[in-house]
Amino acid sequence: MDFVAAFFYFFSAVLLFAGVRVITARNPVHAVLYLMLAFSQAAALWLLLKAEFLGIALVLVYLGAVMVLFLFVVMMLDIHVDAMRAGFWRHLPLALLLGALVSVELIAVLWAGFPTATADANVATRAMHASDHRNTYELGRLLYSDYLYPIQVAAVILLVGMVAAIALTLRGRKDTKTIDPGIQVRAKASERLQVLSVPPARVAAAKEEQA
Repeated sequence: MDFVAAFFYFFSAVLLFAGVRVITARNPVHAVLYLMLAFSQAAALWLLLKAEFLGIALVLVYLGAVMVLFLFVVMMLDIHVDAMRAGFWRHLPLALLLGALVSVELIAVLWAGFPTATADANVATRAMHASDHRNTYELGRLLYSDYLYPIQVAAVILLVGMVAAIALTLRGRKDTKTIDPGIQVRAKASERLQVLSVPPARVAAAKEEQA
């Protein structure tokens, strides 16, 4: 086993462990942290495949922005874990069935696609690229030419998700001590301060009691 293969199996094992913990963790914050670990291991696998741009983009975009946003949203939503896990065992058979169906479909697609990638085709592909070939340049050229419309659609979807997350966190709660700013603006000094006229005899009697 060479150096690259050893790191591949190590990163894959950590990725599988983190993926399982994402769906089995009882605390939503822990699940998000495990998901961040899974993304970091996937980025390492991209680097092993010499797809540097995808690996760095996965770290910067998902770990640096999206997952941190998800973490803050999960912490602000005040999720009741017991209520979420109430029907876990009741829906477990259906979840396992759907998971097995998706796994079979993925295996079928990959099994049908692997035989087409022969060694001769890989050698011919490497021969087409020069020594100074840049993956980042080619990927950027495709993204902003042939796939510009899908990128715009993905950006709109992310924007809608951010707006929805902000709307969920701004819901009205009864256990907070917030004050309506409109009431504060309409407040008058006469309503806040009341001057009472105290007779001098009462003041003198109060001083004697304190003494």
